[in-house]
Amino acid sequence: MYKLFFNLVFKRMDPEKAHYLAFRWIRLAARTPVLRTFVAAALAPRYKELRTEALGLRMHGPFGLAAGFDKNAIAIDGMAMLGFDHIEIGTVTGEPQPGNPKKRLFRLVPDRALINRMGFNNEGSLAVAARLASRNPVIRTTVGVNIGKTKVVPEAEAVGDYVKSTERLAAFADYLVVNVSSPNTPGLRNLQATEALRPLLTAVREAADRTVRSRRVPLLVKIAPDLADEDIDAVADLAVELGLDGIIATNTTISREGLTTRGDVVNETGGLSGAPLKERSLEVLRRLYARVGDQITLVGVGGIENAEDAWQRILAGATLIQGYSAFIYEGPFYARAIHKGLAARLRTSPYATLADAIGADVRKKANAA
Repeated sequence: MYKLFFNLVFKRMDPEKAHYLAFRWIRLAARTPVLRTFVAAALAPRYKELRTEALGLRMHGPFGLAAGFDKNAIAIDGMAMLGFDHIEIGTVTGEPQPGNPKKRLFRLVPDRALINRMGFNNEGSLAVAARLASRNPVIRTTVGVNIGKTKVVPEAEAVGDYVKSTERLAAFADYLVVNVSSPNTPGLRNLQATEALRPLLTAVREAADRTVRSRRVPLLVKIAPDLADEDIDAVADLAVELGLDGIIATNTTISREGLTTRGDVVNETGGLSGAPLKERSLEVLRRLYARVGDQITLVGVGGIENAEDAWQRILAGATLIQGYSAFIYEGPFYARAIHKGLAARLRTSPYATLADAIGADVRKKANAA
């Protein structure tokens, strides 16, 4: 049903306009008590065997919404209603910014992919913090806050910009993510180099600790799939050294390798997400788990279209998994299908719990070597 609707309506619309239209519908449903209850019952069934503990938090399951969909924290209840076990808002920057000029979001339907060069369009950390502070949740869920660099802030002053956002947002975050991997902010990916990343993560950790004294806010870093293997290893080692809580693998890619879509759209600048990212994101995840094991939490994202993709991420070392682009193509039953399929795979697997399955393939390979 949704695929027919997508082909007849959304496919004919500008992708960004379609996004905001769907956004309004989701928010409206979440604000209507009877409709919200009905939708949640249909789309967010709970499976006891999928209950997950990660980052010191308890969640109904491992599958969440990646950053980028809800940049300004305005649809947290709505996305929880649709079955996502955690919602990562943002990316939020220190100052409000409109993002890059439109048109800046493109569908590659044959590849089930998106290209975006949104440019961290958001209302800024002060406005988002105020919204989170006034939030009265109707559906309790885990909320992650993803922070990035304001475009006009020079690279040399990036640490202060991230600290500003941390001081404003940490109190409202179940976990905090430092995004240094979007290709759409000039110079941002330079911050992934360990000599730049070390002082940045140290400053954000210190800012979170002095801002929130009643608990430890988990801190993660989100990396690009385009990093060389030795750079992935370096980030992994740094994360362990600094006592980081997790790594999110991965953000969008600047590669266009293997696309079947034809036309000028494939030459648009920006980050590519969706199915073409699947294999590389999985490779990065396996490498990270082989390097860090269970010392930190790994979050798998990129090209997760179905339950099998999600299961493969867990076997590769992910405790949590996230989706976004496939939601555009799969529609409102996306999270439900992931949960149902994961529960079925766990029941027929040799693993007693989901936690037992985390990294199982990587461990088997290491033991066989």
